[in-house]
Amino acid sequence: MDQHEIDREQQYVSMLYGRLDTLSTTTRQRLRDVLRDKEENPQELFERESYNALYTERLAKYIAAENGLCFGRIDTLEGDALYIGRLGIWDDDSDLDPLLLDWRARLARPFYLATPASPDGVARRRHIRTRGRTVRALNDEYLDPDAVKHFNLAESDIEASIGGVAGEEALLEAISAARTGHMTDIVSTIQSEQDGIIRSEHKGVLVVQGGPGTGKTAVALHRAAFLLYTFREQLERSGVLIIGPNETFLDYISHVLPSLGETGVVLSTIGDLYPGVNSHTHDSHSTAVVKGSLDMVAVLKEAVREWQTLPEEPLKVSFDTYTLQVDKKLALRARGRARSSRRPHNKARPIFISTCVDLLVEQYREAVSSGIRGGDSLLNPDDVSDIRDELAADPEVLGVLETLWPILTPQYVLTELFADSGRLLPAAGQLTPEQRAALERPRSAPFSDSDAPLLDELAELIGIENDGDDEEAQRQWEAKIAEAQEALDILTGSAPQDLEDDLDPEILMAYDLIDAETLAARQEHRQYRTTAERAAADRQWTYGHAIIDEAQELSDMAWRMLMRRVPNRWMTIVGDPAQTGSAAGSGSWKRALEPYVAQRWKLHELTVNYRTPAEIMAIAKDVLHSIDEDASAPRSIRESGYVPFAQRFDQARLVDGVNELVAAWLAERESGGTIAVLVPASLCASLSIHFADNAQVSVLEIVDAKGLEFDDVILVEPAEIVAESPRGMSDVYVAITRATQRLAVLHCADLPVGFESITNKH
Repeated sequence: MDQHEIDREQQYVSMLYGRLDTLSTTTRQRLRDVLRDKEENPQELFERESYNALYTERLAKYIAAENGLCFGRIDTLEGDALYIGRLGIWDDDSDLDPLLLDWRARLARPFYLATPASPDGVARRRHIRTRGRTVRALNDEYLDPDAVKHFNLAESDIEASIGGVAGEEALLEAISAARTGHMTDIVSTIQSEQDGIIRSEHKGVLVVQGGPGTGKTAVALHRAAFLLYTFREQLERSGVLIIGPNETFLDYISHVLPSLGETGVVLSTIGDLYPGVNSHTHDSHSTAVVKGSLDMVAVLKEAVREWQTLPEEPLKVSFDTYTLQVDKKLALRARGRARSSRRPHNKARPIFISTCVDLLVEQYREAVSSGIRGGDSLLNPDDVSDIRDELAADPEVLGVLETLWPILTPQYVLTELFADSGRLLPAAGQLTPEQRAALERPRSAPFSDSDAPLLDELAELIGIENDGDDEEAQRQWEAKIAEAQEALDILTGSAPQDLEDDLDPEILMAYDLIDAETLAARQEHRQYRTTAERAAADRQWTYGHAIIDEAQELSDMAWRMLMRRVPNRWMTIVGDPAQTGSAAGSGSWKRALEPYVAQRWKLHELTVNYRTPAEIMAIAKDVLHSIDEDASAPRSIRESGYVPFAQRFDQARLVDGVNELVAAWLAERESGGTIAVLVPASLCASLSIHFADNAQVSVLEIVDAKGLEFDDVILVEPAEIVAESPRGMSDVYVAITRATQRLAVLHCADLPVGFESITNKH
C-alpha cells in the first residue's frame, strides 16, 4: 500500500480521535458538574445519581475505544465510504451522517459478510491497522469486478486481493500476536460464520458449538454487546448474565466487553451465583457426580421435611397456672395443615404456629371449664382472642414450637445434612452407601462450587426471599424516625417557658419547621446501584439474557439453578461436548436442555480453528479420536512453524526439565507472551512455587485452564491427568489445544493413547 493512501487514512483517523477527545472532555466536565451539585431533596439526589451513572458509563466507553477506534472501511459501488469502529461517532452538523459506524449497526454488516460471490454492493473492503493513534498498514479486498472502474486497478490486483478468509492478513496478525493474559476482542476480524451468530435475533436458546480455537467465547461476548446495543431498553432493566467456568476465565475475558462499549453485565461462576456464598473449592469427581444429579432434589426436599418434627413425648408449657401439652397428635394436625398449604418451609411456619396456638387455646378452654357446669360460657369470644394473642406471644410456647418447626437457612441445612449421618441417612435413603459417603464432610468444611445449586434449591424449598432485607430496612427506617422524634422532643423540652399564654412565640424552633419523618429522611444515605450491582446481590433476580460458556461442564443441578435465573429462556450457550472434563457434566445438549425448552433450541456449529496451529491440531485430532472416533476436529487456518515434541525424564529430573524449558522459551520471547504449564492436581502446588514471581508463566490444573489461551503450553505427565478423572482424555484434549504457538509434553510415565505421532526429543 502506497504511503499516500496511508497518509489519507491517517488524516481521517486523527479527525476521529479529535472527536473522541472532545466527547471525553465534555463528558468529564458534565460528570464534574454533577458531582459538585448539592442535592436538596430525594428527587434531586436521584437525578444526580442517574446522571453520574450515565456519564460514568459513557466515559468508560470512550476510554475503552481508544485502542483501535477505527479498524475498517467499506467503499460502495455508489461511491460512498463508510468507516467502521468500536462505537458510533456522528457529525455535529448532521445527525444523519455518521463519521464512524458502530460495528454492531446494521449498516456495518457488509464489512463482515461481503464476499466476491456476494459483494452486497461493496466494491472494496479495507482493514485499517493502527498502533495507538497511528495508521501503520492497510489491507484491501476488492469484492466486485466493477472495482476496476472505481479504483483504476488492474485485474491482477483484484484477483490477488481475494482470499478464502475475510481480512486474512489482519486476522493472522491478530492470532499470531503475543498473548497478554487477557482476552482481546475480534471486532476487526469477525468472520461470516461468526457474524451470523453474533447478530442472531433468535429469542430462544441458541447453542454455539465448536472445537478448540473456533472463537466460541469471543462470539458469545460480542453477541452480548450486540444484544445490549440492539435491545438496550429491555436489557438495561433486566441485565445480562455471563457464566464462566472459573475465576481465572472471568478475569481473562473481563476486558473484552468494556472495549466493546458495554459494562452492564454480571460475570459469575456457578459457585458464586448464590449471593453471599463464595464457593471456590472443587469436590472430588465422585462427590461432584452425586451433588450434580437430579436425585439431590428429592434428597434436599426430604432433608427440609426432617426439620418438621413431632415430639416423642408431650412437651409441657405453663400458662396462667395451667399446664398445656404439645403432643404428637397436636403437632401432627398442625404439621399436616402447614404442609397442605404447599408453601416453602419458612413461609408455612406461621400456619404451623397458628394452628398449634389454636389447639392450645382449646386445651386452655377445656382446662378452665373442667368440672364446672356451664363452664363453656366462662370465656367469651373477646377473652378467647386475648388468650390466643397471649399464647402466640408467650416465649415458652414459642420456644417449644421452635423445636418442632424452626426457621431455617440453606447454609445451615446443607451443613448439618452433610455433617450428621443421622440426618443424611433418612433424607438420602434412595442413594447407595457409596453415594452417601461421598456427601459426608465435617461442619468446618467450606462450601464447594457444587454446593451453590444445592443452596439455591434449598432456598426455594425453605422460602428464602428478599423480604427479610425489606423488613430489616423497614425496621431501620422506623428506628430513624424514632431517633428523629426524640431529638425534636428534646428541642421541645428546651423551648422558652416564660412566654405569655395568649402570645405566639416570635422564635421559630425546629419542630415548627420539620416533622420526625422529614428529619429522618435528611439523615438517610440512599444508595443507588446499577442494574448489574442489584442483580448480583439478588438471588431471585431474573435476567433478560444469559450467556453460559463452557456449558458442557454444567451438572443437571446447575442447569436447574440457571433456568430459574432466566425464565424467558433467552440464552446463548457455548461449549463443546468433546471437551467435557467434569464428571458431573451433561455431555449432551439434548439431555441438558429439553427438560426445560423441549425442542425449542437452535444449534450453530463453528468449524474453523483460528487459534491452534495445524502442527498441534494434528496431535489433537489423534487425541480426539481416542475419545470419540466419529468426532471431527475443526480445521486450522495457519501453521506456526513449531513442531510439537515430547520428552521423557526420570522422576527426579521432571521438575528440572520443566524449569529448563520455561527458561529457554522465556529467553526467546523478548516481546512478551505467555507460557502455561498444565499439570495434574498432584503436581500443581510443587511446580507453582518455581514460577510464583513470573507474570508470564501460569501453572494450572486443567479445570482452571478451560477457555483460556497461551502462546506456549507445556503439558506435564498426561498419563496422570488421565488417571485422575473419568474424563481425563477430554482434559488432555483441552490442554494441548490451549497453545497458539508451541506445545511440549514432558513426562515420566508412558504417554496415553493419541500421542503416537508426536515427535520424541532425546
